[in-house]
Amino acid sequence: MDFTFHMPVQIFSGEGCLKDKGERLRALGRRCLIVTSAHAAKASGALDDAMEVLEAAGVTATVFPGIGANPLLSQCQVAAFTAETCRSDFILGIGGGSVMDASKAAAWLAANGSTQGYELMAGALRRPALPLVLVGTTAGTGSEVSATAVLTLDRERRKQSITNPECYARYVFADPRYTHSTSRETTVCTALDAFSHAAEGWFAPGCGNVITAFGERALAMVSGGLYWLTANPGLPDPAMREQLYYGSLWAGMVLNACGTAFPHPLGYILTEEYSLPHGAACAVFLPAFLRRAEEQEPRRAEQFYALCGGRERVLAMLEALTPRLDVTMTKEKIDGYRPRWTGLKNFARTPGGFTPDEAAEVFRSLFLR
Repeated sequence: MDFTFHMPVQIFSGEGCLKDKGERLRALGRRCLIVTSAHAAKASGALDDAMEVLEAAGVTATVFPGIGANPLLSQCQVAAFTAETCRSDFILGIGGGSVMDASKAAAWLAANGSTQGYELMAGALRRPALPLVLVGTTAGTGSEVSATAVLTLDRERRKQSITNPECYARYVFADPRYTHSTSRETTVCTALDAFSHAAEGWFAPGCGNVITAFGERALAMVSGGLYWLTANPGLPDPAMREQLYYGSLWAGMVLNACGTAFPHPLGYILTEEYSLPHGAACAVFLPAFLRRAEEQEPRRAEQFYALCGGRERVLAMLEALTPRLDVTMTKEKIDGYRPRWTGLKNFARTPGGFTPDEAAEVFRSLFLR
C-alpha cells in the first residue's frame, strides 16, 4: 500500500469562491500584479471579480495582459519586470495553462531579478518566489495544482518545462463558471490535455494507491466529457463544464505526482513547428502510447479501459476529436529530433521505458511519406 502524497496548494472551489474567500488575499500584501492574456480573463468574468475583491481588500492591482499561447520566456520576464516596477507583493494569474505557467515564472523571477530567465529554467534562482494565486479559465492543463511551468525559450524556439516547489500556488480559486466562455475548439483541446495527463500518469511507475484514486476520478470525468463532445457539435452546458473542469484538476494532481510520458515531449514538436494546440498535439500520440501500455502493463490497461468505457470507445473518441494533420517529414528531419529526446524523464516514465529510436519510429509511422 502506497500512501505517498504531497500537494501544498490550498484550493477553494465552487461558483463564487473567489468573492466568498477572496479576503485571504489581503494577507499577501498591498500591491498585486494580475497576469492575464489579452481577452480570456475579461471574457470569463474572472478579471472583474478579482478587481472587485482586491479593491475591497485594499489591494492596489496592476494588470499585465501580455501573455500569449505557449508563452515565451521573454513574456514572463517582462511580467516580472512589471511586478518589480510596481513593487508587487504577490502575483495573481487569471487564465488558461499558458497564463498560469507564465505567472509561476513571473512570480519566481520577480523575487530574483527579471533578467534571470535562463537561471529560472535551470531552477537556480536563490530567493523564494512571490506568493502566487491562480484562477483557471479553461478545463485542461491542471496547472493550478502542479509545480510545473512549460515555457517557450526565445532563442531556441523550443518548449521546455521546469518543475520546482517554488512554482506551487499559495491559493487556487476553482470556479467552473469561468470556463463557460471558452470556445468549442479550446474546450476540446484542453479536455484532450487533461485526458493525456490522466492517461500518461496512470501508467507511470510513481502512480501509487492515492494517485490511482485521483486517476480513477479524472479518467471517468474527463472521458465522459470527451464522449459528449464527440457526440455533440455544440458547447457543453454548465453541468458538463463543471465535470470537465473538476476532472482536469483531478488529472492535474495525477500530473503533479507522476509527470508525463512520451506523448508530451513528442507533442511539443507539433506545437512548435505546426502550431497544433498543446492538448491536441499530445493526443496525436496517445493511440501509440496506449498500444504500448497494453503490451507492457496489460492488467493496468484493462483497468484503464474499464474506467473509460472500453478500448474501442476510447480509440474512436481520439480519432474523432484529434485534428487531421497534413504533416509530412523526411527521415533526415525526424532523425534531427533525436538529440532533444536523449535523457528525457518522460521516456523513463513510459511503460517498459522508451528510447529516442522508438520515438523516431513513432514519428516515421505517422509522418514519413
